Amino acid sequence: MPHPIDAATLIADSIPSTGFSTATPRPVVLSRQGRSSSRAKSTLQAAVTGWFVVAGLGQLMFVAYLFGFYGRTAVLGRFEAWNQVFQRAHVAGDTGHNAVVAMHLAFAALITVGGLLQLITGVRRWFPRFHRWNGRAYLVSAFVMGLGGLAMVWTGTNVGDISQQIAISINAVLIMLCAVMVLRHALTRRFALHRRWALRLFLVVSGVWFFRIGLALWIMVNQGPAGFDPDTFTGPALTVIAFAQYLLPLAMLQLYFHTQDRAGSHGRMAMSAGLFASTLVTAAGIVAASMMLWLPHLR
Repeated sequence: MPHPIDAATLIADSIPSTGFSTATPRPVVLSRQGRSSSRAKSTLQAAVTGWFVVAGLGQLMFVAYLFGFYGRTAVLGRFEAWNQVFQRAHVAGDTGHNAVVAMHLAFAALITVGGLLQLITGVRRWFPRFHRWNGRAYLVSAFVMGLGGLAMVWTGTNVGDISQQIAISINAVLIMLCAVMVLRHALTRRFALHRRWALRLFLVVSGVWFFRIGLALWIMVNQGPAGFDPDTFTGPALTVIAFAQYLLPLAMLQLYFHTQDRAGSHGRMAMSAGLFASTLVTAAGIVAASMMLWLPHLR
């Protein structure tokens, strides 16, 4: 998401009138206000890029876990091992339910990689055809994943309590809504709106990932389960994380859009500080999730 320096920030020195049209103009210099604006824009861009790089690495760790645990056990025919991670992930004899869970996991892995590729500027710029086809596959996968999430919640996985099931259902609906909006603005060639909705879609699709790093970070900070029962997987802490997994990232993104559109240098610097702090928190959550949730299942 490049942010070129606004031409309005470049202030030319006044050129004294000599009466001759051949007068050599003096060099264009950047005013103090222009330098401040340029620095704020560059800092904001660096903060955004830093967060996406860290998040991208964390999501690739999650994909490695999905393939390394679920994929490996499926190839070996040990589907019952899936129940070690969440209850009723695999139910003996229930072909329909098991197919929905397997499809959901497969789409989660594929959509994570596809989403990261969609956000890489070089891919979009140098491989536009791939970007379009990958985008179509991403939208279809997102929609199917949203439907699969609803089916899993309301047909028997019984993960968490009703508040978590409602939170997951809202996340699934948001995934499908954002996918529709991304496609709508692409078809009408409103690419600025298309990109913004694509970022929203990326964040809500990443809700499962945000939940895991948020939960792991919460456990690490509290040195163990706090605010929830690990046996029943219910409690107020889990309810808050279940809603925050998509509401908090969406709020941060909307604040970033507002900063881009309306804020001055001070606002951009404040937003940058918030994003740098978010990057540190995200990195800590990735480390915690890797150590607690992902790497142990890859051994």
